Amino acid sequence: MRISAALPADDNGAMQTLWLLLPDFSLILLGAVLHRAAGLPESFWPGLEKLVYFVLFPALLFLALARVDLDVGQTLPMFAVGLASMAAAFVLGLAGQPLMGLSPMGFASRLQCAFRFNTYIGIAIAGKLHGAAGVASMGALCGVMVPFANIAAVSLMARHGQGRLLRELVRNPLVLATLVGLTFNLAGGTLAQPLQQFLQRLADASVALGLLAVGAALRWGDTGGRLVGSLWIAAVKLVLMPTAAWWLAPRLGVDGLQRDIVVIFAALPSASSAYILAMRMGGDGKGVAWLISATTLGAVLTMWAWLAAIARA
Repeated sequence: MRISAALPADDNGAMQTLWLLLPDFSLILLGAVLHRAAGLPESFWPGLEKLVYFVLFPALLFLALARVDLDVGQTLPMFAVGLASMAAAFVLGLAGQPLMGLSPMGFASRLQCAFRFNTYIGIAIAGKLHGAAGVASMGALCGVMVPFANIAAVSLMARHGQGRLLRELVRNPLVLATLVGLTFNLAGGTLAQPLQQFLQRLADASVALGLLAVGAALRWGDTGGRLVGSLWIAAVKLVLMPTAAWWLAPRLGVDGLQRDIVVIFAALPSASSAYILAMRMGGDGKGVAWLISATTLGAVLTMWAWLAAIARA
């Protein structure tokens, strides 16, 4: 299944791109406003994020992957570009350590923000750009990349051996939903209509609530260390990683929908799960929260530019 890009390559392309992004980033802004002004108990937002992460978003991924017409020959090169762009971001982020002025653990905490990605935003934009096929492709790409991102991030900060890493991977709901959805699809399974409608209702709620949770998680304050180091990590994530994907895609035969999806994937802001991991492992949670907020807001402009480039290509 392939749906042509929704963005026109004409003089109004930039404005069309802005309109494409506006609803999703408006939800993020609304989440930030609600967190600060709605008077909801602080415990509401972690509960909402858990609902999205453990129930709604896995339902969306499974449903998208279970129904899409998969082309393994086209999908594997897309996965290769995604993994290679993540590896490039890891190396480029590592090169910025002298700029940070942090302890090794503080730097390791922030380095993960150079290559981790916000799946909620990716799914929302992929759906706008390529419909159901875009959601399925982005879901598969993110699901396959989650273990690699977790391995890299946890390994950087691990002080308690590999047991914790393996436990986090096998319990990750996005990884499990991806594996189950792909297995169901490749086995030729079909969903009964009531079950499909049930999952569709969960999936419909996932993106809006996920983006609200992203907005509620935005945090500002002193970055700690040197500002230039944090800005370098943000530039790697929003500019250099998608540049690597853009350059690699045609060289590995990735074009059309798959190229669009892998470039969007690489251009996504850092994931809020980076903050959770940093806090769990005794890292620099405050600095990571700043980077997540900075890349999320910065992505309004950089994602606009990348989508405009996709429309012109």
